[in-house]
Amino acid sequence: MDYKNMKFKISAGCDRGLCRGGVGRQDKQLNTYDWLADIPGNASNTDLVEVQFKNTRKGYYHNVNNLDLRKGDIVAVEANPGHDIGVVTLTGELVKLQIKKANLKSADDIKRIYRIAKPVDLDKYEEAKSREHATMIQSRQIAKDLGLDMKIGDVEYQGDGNKAIFYYIADERVDFRQLIKVLAETFHVRIEMKQIGARQEAGRIGGTGPCGRELCCATWMKNFISVSTTAARFQDISLNPQKLAGMCAKLKCCLNYEVDDYMEASRRLPAKDVILQTQDADYFMFKTDILAGLITYSTDKRTAANLETITAERAHEIIELNKQGEKPLSLQEDGQQQSDNKPKDLLEDDITRFDKSKKKKKRKSKPAAAKDNKPAAAEQGNGGQNTDKSQAAEPQTEKRESGQKTGRQPQQGKEDKGERPQANRRGPRKPRPPRPRGGEQKAGPENAPAKPQGQQ
Repeated sequence: MDYKNMKFKISAGCDRGLCRGGVGRQDKQLNTYDWLADIPGNASNTDLVEVQFKNTRKGYYHNVNNLDLRKGDIVAVEANPGHDIGVVTLTGELVKLQIKKANLKSADDIKRIYRIAKPVDLDKYEEAKSREHATMIQSRQIAKDLGLDMKIGDVEYQGDGNKAIFYYIADERVDFRQLIKVLAETFHVRIEMKQIGARQEAGRIGGTGPCGRELCCATWMKNFISVSTTAARFQDISLNPQKLAGMCAKLKCCLNYEVDDYMEASRRLPAKDVILQTQDADYFMFKTDILAGLITYSTDKRTAANLETITAERAHEIIELNKQGEKPLSLQEDGQQQSDNKPKDLLEDDITRFDKSKKKKKRKSKPAAAKDNKPAAAEQGNGGQNTDKSQAAEPQTEKRESGQKTGRQPQQGKEDKGERPQANRRGPRKPRPPRPRGGEQKAGPENAPAKPQGQQ
């Protein structure tokens, strides 16, 4: 079988509710879903065709030659002067609705389609497109030399190369009459200046938004609706300019997507200035979860104190009871306390929970019998004298029991005041070994009486 010369045909049937003619792929920014593409005779009802050019520029034309046009076909259309090259994006009945949306009332605005683009037309088109970037860079330098406060964002050549459209951004009105003369002499084409805004510039460049998806203005948005901070207030969003601004430094277009749902859900909530009265205290509205229908009340009007979260239905019940002069036990139904089912936040926990607790080790107390027998054993081994340095370093412990007194003898010369002689104060106090019980005193050098002062 000769696979090289085989001709493959793409099926035009519909599968799972989608038709190949309705969702044909294209390399343009904006795509229109033709949900009437699989209806027989849809394209023959009207000769109007929607054609898209570079960026977001679209035009509507008459198919006067009754060409069999499909979505994605490259056609040569009428232009002033010459012709332009574009891609067919929509045919049939939906084009009439698109014309109403574009507010085209004059028949002169709708031109005609010449033919399906030939290879010669495509070669000339590619040659013109290859000069766009260099023309943009050079035109920026010309505008800078003329001292114009403007930025040329993009340049679009016509399909035949006889005309160029310069897209520029300017905060104020710019007198670019001298600029047009210089550009026409430099590039030898017809010049058309078209001003665009910051949103159109972001859609032309493209990028990824904070949601992680491609910018809406670079994919599917055709018209830009004004966005105000009122939409953020309805959705209870913090009015932070850094979070509300998009890639174009303007308010995000997606703020208008859900504002209608929030406005409808907010009608079911009570007013913010309504005070709920209970037998415990008066509660003021602190914050609301509009879509969930939950309201958090506080006993203090300015700070968060004794917060209680209830539903909007329960809040309306308490309001009706207050109008009748009744006060419920609490905000919760049947006087129950609010159950805290929220997960515990680790940031609210004490950070010292990871520190190891240092516990002091307690010394084990030895039995009394062991303490009493230790000095006696030491005396027997040393012949009545304690000469061991380790034993001499132990601190002296005096044990007093009920009915017993120690056999400590008073020092000479200090019997009245009970103080040590002055001679012993010159040096550090030496520890003494424990004495035997019963008041017995052993003779030794440590027990010798101290000499009075003045004797050597």
